[in-house]
Amino acid sequence: MNLPYRYIATLGFLGHIPFAPGTFGTLAAFAVYILLRPSDFLQIIILILIIPIGIITAGHTERLLNEKDSRHIVIDEFCGYFSSTLFIPFSMGHAVAAFFLFRVFDILKPFPIRKIETAFSGGKGIMADDIMAAIYTNLILQIWVYIN
Repeated sequence: MNLPYRYIATLGFLGHIPFAPGTFGTLAAFAVYILLRPSDFLQIIILILIIPIGIITAGHTERLLNEKDSRHIVIDEFCGYFSSTLFIPFSMGHAVAAFFLFRVFDILKPFPIRKIETAFSGGKGIMADDIMAAIYTNLILQIWVYIN
């Protein structure tokens, strides 16, 4: 029964790549985004599904691995990338910028991202910091779209 939770939370064990699993989780989302070219409506549906699935599977996998916010859990990066590109017109430039900006914010965790990560426990905390990093990314992309 634990295997499905772990499989989903690690994106098919992508999270077990020995180096930069979060980057590979984001890269998986980037690839899906490029292939699907999702409308805003489809992205909302994806997020409505993946956020609760992420909270449940990440929390369960965290307990299973006995590791707080385990680096193997990468469903949060997948969700974060899709949140980063929400309401941004599709283009390769925007997609690539979202990838790099999201990774920077997810790694550096500027205020209040680190605080949010510790404010919630379990799956909620795992998902919340990446959603906040995505909000930062999305705001920068919105400004870029507005200026251009």
